[in-house]
Amino acid sequence: MRGVKAALRDARYALPGRLGRLLPAPDARSVARLARRLERRGIGVTTGYIPGPDAEPAAVAAKNTAAIALLASQGGAPYLSAKLPTLAFDEPAFAAIAQAASTAAMPFLFDAHALKDAEPIHGYLAALLPEQPGTGCVLPARWRRSLDDAARLRDTTARLRLVKGEWADPDWPDCDMDHAYRALVETLAGRTAPVSVATHKPELADHALRTLRAAGTPCELEQLRGLPMRRTMAIARAQGVPVRVYIPFGEGWWPYALDKALARPYLPLWMLRDLIG
Repeated sequence: MRGVKAALRDARYALPGRLGRLLPAPDARSVARLARRLERRGIGVTTGYIPGPDAEPAAVAAKNTAAIALLASQGGAPYLSAKLPTLAFDEPAFAAIAQAASTAAMPFLFDAHALKDAEPIHGYLAALLPEQPGTGCVLPARWRRSLDDAARLRDTTARLRLVKGEWADPDWPDCDMDHAYRALVETLAGRTAPVSVATHKPELADHALRTLRAAGTPCELEQLRGLPMRRTMAIARAQGVPVRVYIPFGEGWWPYALDKALARPYLPLWMLRDLIG
């Protein structure tokens, strides 16, 4: 029996990669086409490149810089979400992305990864902020350190995106994520630099946007493409808050998306509930 369970587990974790190799990977041009359609509806776009498992840092940087140039050429107000670990924290690769973003006058933000990557990511942010003041980072609510990071970055020019977070903090296993998310919002309320509220929970989005708006903090609702967003977008529209959709691309997108769908089989029901209200 143990052998059957192990085989099923191995098959489950191998499936996203196998299917992902069969599906066409979205590229920067498909992101640009979708961005044009969304922007006609008053919806902004964030994008970021998710490479395959063997991509070299220079190739990852080239994909990101190509996306920057393509999106910048068609106007709107997009920004790039850069994944430093996929660059292996390679200095020349990072510098190429930073220079392309600066040339295009496009903000970019450091995405969150495993907790072990947080310290070097914040180091890169601190080094870049004086030259590119619109640069930012993600603050995951489920990390204990995020509240201190929020307090430290509160009065800077850094763009911040608040998320639940995918990677757990082993030192905070009993984290109440909704409570932690609200604590981050309350810490940042009153800052003058923008805050993106990235949650698909209507009640949490409503509380966060109302709190930030009441304090005069510029904010927007940011949603991940593929997840239910009708109710949260209605909340943002009712409050007069801009909406942005995060559209990743690259060879690693389908394996990533399929793995998350398998890990959360309730998503189809959630999407149906979102559609019918």
